[in-house]
Amino acid sequence: MTSEKPNPVLLVRDAPPGGGRLRTRAGLERVRRGAYVARLPSQGPARDRRALALARIRAVHAQLQVAKWFSHESAALLWGCDTVGLSGLVHVTQATRPRSRGDDPVVRHHTDLPAHERAEVGGLPVTSLARTVVDCACSLPADRALVIADSALRLGLDPGESATVLASRSGGRGVARAREILASADGRAQSPGETLTRLALLSGGVPAPDLQVEVATRRGRFFVDLAWPARRVALEFDGLVKYSGAFGGTAPEVVFAEKQRQDAIEDEGWRVLRATWPDLRDPAGLSARVARALASRPR
Repeated sequence: MTSEKPNPVLLVRDAPPGGGRLRTRAGLERVRRGAYVARLPSQGPARDRRALALARIRAVHAQLQVAKWFSHESAALLWGCDTVGLSGLVHVTQATRPRSRGDDPVVRHHTDLPAHERAEVGGLPVTSLARTVVDCACSLPADRALVIADSALRLGLDPGESATVLASRSGGRGVARAREILASADGRAQSPGETLTRLALLSGGVPAPDLQVEVATRRGRFFVDLAWPARRVALEFDGLVKYSGAFGGTAPEVVFAEKQRQDAIEDEGWRVLRATWPDLRDPAGLSARVARALASRPR
């Protein structure tokens, strides 16, 4: 489950009489109507969006007085799954038929949720991890759904459980596409960037890569993100986090260590390619570059 420390939600309804309105206090950020959180130092756009989404979920939990379970992308966040392209909506599943509220950014799904598909994460009611992944695979675009599915497997999802949930929806909306997404999910992907790179290559007709392939070198053993071992071609995804110092070392130190690592891998006869977020905006170009590299290497 998620290890992210929650930023406490402050509700207008709980403000003491005469204590002033929360919205007028400095240093507070509105997360939804009647709910605020303390404005914290930025941790980068992606982490800030994620923190805001989690705060919205906690605010909805405090304000929505009905039996419910957070579901779909909201549940994925609570379980600690990776996400991309967060919509800003909060999803809940409830047994009672919801009343329409067009001005409330809460998507209410009406169904009788089986007991084995209910769970609790961080004190919040949530759909099981398997149900969450299936809900997302049936409803989200393939790229966003696969990022969630890959990370769920990495977190320990039993593929058999998600297959059972999906089988119970035979013939339902989005089931055929969800089946393809679950079949291609791979828990060895270590980041959304790696997942999206793999998806771009497969969609572009590039042979399926192996993931987290170990390469023995004179400097030790290294793992490459995506690889075609028979051709000794590796593809590394470079996100900003790698060079941000989040894993220790200054940016120049990280760059130098990465250069030594690549040199050692290439000394073993490998060709190392690199992909970044801008490359994912041109998936055809990325696929063509990798295809050329594979074609130039002997079997």
